[in-house]
Amino acid sequence: MSLTSPIALCLLLSSCGAQALSGHFWHITDLHWDPQYKMSSDPKSVCPSSGSQAVHNAGRWGDYLCDSPWDLIISSIYTMRHILPDPDFILWTGDDTPHVPNEQLGEEAVLQIIANVTHILQEVFPDTKVYSAMGNHDFHPKSQLPAEENSGYLRTAELWGRWLDSSSVVTFRKGAYYTERLLNKSGQRVIVLNTNLYYNQNKLTMDLPDPADQFKWLEQELTSAAASKEKVYIIGHVPPGFFEKKRHTSWFTQHFNERYIEIIRKHHPVIAGQFFGHQHTDSFHMFYDSSGSPISTMFLAPGITPWKTTLPGVENGANNPGIRVFEYDRTTLLVKDMVTYYLNLTHANLVGPRWEKEYRLTESFRVPDASARSMHGVLRQIETDDCALQRYYRFNSVNYDLSRCDSACRTKHVCAIREVDFTRYESCVVTEGVALLSLAPVLLLLPAALSWNPIM
Repeated sequence: MSLTSPIALCLLLSSCGAQALSGHFWHITDLHWDPQYKMSSDPKSVCPSSGSQAVHNAGRWGDYLCDSPWDLIISSIYTMRHILPDPDFILWTGDDTPHVPNEQLGEEAVLQIIANVTHILQEVFPDTKVYSAMGNHDFHPKSQLPAEENSGYLRTAELWGRWLDSSSVVTFRKGAYYTERLLNKSGQRVIVLNTNLYYNQNKLTMDLPDPADQFKWLEQELTSAAASKEKVYIIGHVPPGFFEKKRHTSWFTQHFNERYIEIIRKHHPVIAGQFFGHQHTDSFHMFYDSSGSPISTMFLAPGITPWKTTLPGVENGANNPGIRVFEYDRTTLLVKDMVTYYLNLTHANLVGPRWEKEYRLTESFRVPDASARSMHGVLRQIETDDCALQRYYRFNSVNYDLSRCDSACRTKHVCAIREVDFTRYESCVVTEGVALLSLAPVLLLLPAALSWNPIM
């Protein structure tokens, strides 16, 4: 059976009977193309993105110590067309340049990389709307995105002019954010944020109350959406909350984090989903109201780059390349399911690239959909069921890190998913640690048959 046949698509993405109500879209993020990648016999000259690390036996499709070679970028995008050639739209949440010092790039090099990735997306999906957000690596100098009009925003808007409405260009030039009706339909909207303005590495904005007036604008747009009975998808690059692979590691400056949470809680009835990248990992963040009820989910997609993070304290910080399809209700924007596809990089370099289905959310975690209530159910499984925890942990690195997630690992992941707020996260780390200590005698008495099976 051909992978691109109508029958195969129904099997991969949804039941045929639901196609009229269901739509599908791609989410890709963190491509991080390294134009200097080459298969060299000199382990010190394979890729600048490896820093000082020697890269031995580098393959055509990449290496875990390096950012993406162009062949990997091409393979991922053509695989998207092979699996789902006619998506409703594509979400592209940024970070296209390699992890190298600023002096090795410059504004022209950054813009050329963005232009090349933009071109291949437009070539492969010529009739597909792309909603694109800038990443912290899509600017020079990296992470220092300003709260005012500048040449980087202006020229990126020109590169994306084919996708942007004329009204979007106005706010994009001001602060690299915009909003549009989803596929120009009434009752549905996409809001694209520049959350790099809130990144705690951005020295230009950390002391500002509302960089580029984006918070004020976001509240106005969400208020207007409620008045118009619209449902909204929010996309961005840098997420609020904490990184699940290193305890106490957050991305937003704290006062920006608090403001973002406040806005989501206030306007959650109109927000149907949040889609972000930056971490290169497969995870999610939950948002709750004051009574503890789940109100919104932020889906964090894995990156295409396999690059092993150099963040101190992170173990096994690489990932296999991943791309993701979401199934959604075309009327309500309810996120119904997601399917993640991946490339086993080691296998690819030995015998050639073979992208395959990694998992489907509703199958792997036995939930009816990807609503906030269902994702809260996924979190509860991760909290209470060791098999679910190990399954999630394997997916988190896109089947790269197959080690066991122990009690300390569990605390990092559970607290990062459950608590986006700084104070509540710190409390979670303490209480989860105490809870695990109290369970230790019970865990020691569990029969061997209940221990984790890495084959599952």
